[in-house]
Amino acid sequence: MTDKNNTANKTLLAVIEQGGYPDFTSLYEAQGYQVVTVKSPRKAISFLKKNPTAILVAEFNYQTDFRDRTSSLESIMASAQHQKEIKVIIFIDKSNQERFEKVSSRFAIHQILMFPIDEVQLNYALSG
Repeated sequence: MTDKNNTANKTLLAVIEQGGYPDFTSLYEAQGYQVVTVKSPRKAISFLKKNPTAILVAEFNYQTDFRDRTSSLESIMASAQHQKEIKVIIFIDKSNQERFEKVSSRFAIHQILMFPIDEVQLNYALSG
């Protein structure tokens, strides 16, 4: 039986909605994480509801078609916040930094990395 608050949990959930950056799976695995990759917010939310997760890596993609939020990331973060030990790493385009402030003010974010993603900074965020 798995304890949902187990700090020894080494699951990393990578949510890749748009991508366009390198596959960091080998970097995640080198840090000792079991990597689960999903390509939709719905799958990410479902995974987070059922599985303890140490690290969540996701993109912030500003979406103008939502009337009550700025991005599907907000829905993912609402599910992630139920896991007290989870660390959240967000990939963001510098042009969306100001729009992201609304999200980052409501949810705990461990690290924000700007595109293009620097592997050294990502490695530091994973281990820190």
